[in-house]
Amino acid sequence: MFEQQGTKGAFGDNPKVMFFLGLFVGISSITTLVLALILGALLTGKTLPLLNPGSGNAQVAVAAQPTADPIIPDEIPALPVKEVDASVDNIKGATNAKVTLIEYSDFECPFCARHNTSMDQVMLDFPNDVRLVYRHFPLSFHAEAQKAAEASECAAKQGKFWEMHDKIFAANESGTMSEDEWKKAARAMGMDGSKFDNCLDSGETAAKVMQDLQEGSAAGVGGTPATFINGQLVEGAVPYETLKAIIESEINL
Repeated sequence: MFEQQGTKGAFGDNPKVMFFLGLFVGISSITTLVLALILGALLTGKTLPLLNPGSGNAQVAVAAQPTADPIIPDEIPALPVKEVDASVDNIKGATNAKVTLIEYSDFECPFCARHNTSMDQVMLDFPNDVRLVYRHFPLSFHAEAQKAAEASECAAKQGKFWEMHDKIFAANESGTMSEDEWKKAARAMGMDGSKFDNCLDSGETAAKVMQDLQEGSAAGVGGTPATFINGQLVEGAVPYETLKAIIESEINL
């Protein structure tokens, strides 16, 4: 027969001693566990589920560690639109006009083509009271817009900005925009074709176009067309009657 060997502890087999010893060990283990849970909750900011003798499932909230609010930068305020500079700006209309329209536009934008028709009507209706300033704001998703803007500035070097401006918008509406089209137009307008070609091919006027775009962005332009009427920004191709009412109110101030 194989007999299992028994052992006795230091306290023998006294049941009372064994009961209190077990109770002490159990309480110590629970206390250690609770302390560990509380410490973990304090570190993580979580809520501890503890037994509630009244309901059996209450939660004791542990205060989360304070965190700093995210820093959200204030919106950068728009700068005033750049003053008109006759040495660099393309200007049409009366020099001493009461109302100045500074138009930021994209030659390939269909809304700008519509707005251009309104601008032509403005100049017909207010020949002595309005001057129009055209500035560039070519949008990146219009493939022909940048070079069209450069072409108009190359034409400006030969005194033909507004003629090229009108030609480009006509090509926008007919769907015939291309660099070759601008080169042919330059010759048809009596420009020096070689000088125009060199200007356009080299990107000679690209910096001027980019400067307009950056200054427009700083002044709050986010899309095209955008027109400042005596400094007041009017966004989009608004109805002609809206433009007319604003202009008339400026004239009558």
